[in-house]
Amino acid sequence: MNLENCPVCGRLFVRSPFRDTCPSCHEEEERQFQTVVQFLRRRENRLATMEQIVEATGVPETLLVKFIKSGRLTLAQLPNLGYPCDRCGKLIREGRMCPDCSKDLQGQLEMVKKEEQKKKQVFRTYYTDKERNGR
Repeated sequence: MNLENCPVCGRLFVRSPFRDTCPSCHEEEERQFQTVVQFLRRRENRLATMEQIVEATGVPETLLVKFIKSGRLTLAQLPNLGYPCDRCGKLIREGRMCPDCSKDLQGQLEMVKKEEQKKKQVFRTYYTDKERNGR
């Protein structure tokens, strides 16, 4: 456990694996989480987009993304909800990157591996007796 400043308010607190904000900010997050849960409990609100939830509840989008990524909000019954790809910002529902960015990154890794293999290859030059003696 480390002594850190709260990323929200700047107060000192003891960071634990379960909390990344100070106790007062954590309580505020919990209150906002309950607001979102109450909003999404209504069947008609389950089709809401991120923008609609932010507008209706007043909970910031960054906090909604945190709830989704931490697994507190499950996307199984929320078809219009997602979070941005870490690379391009496109909305995704699982992982850290969209399939396009993941595929592109995989291709780049393959190219780097091939370049490393080429560097490791030993090139040997063989000379005939004529070339060595200068004839």
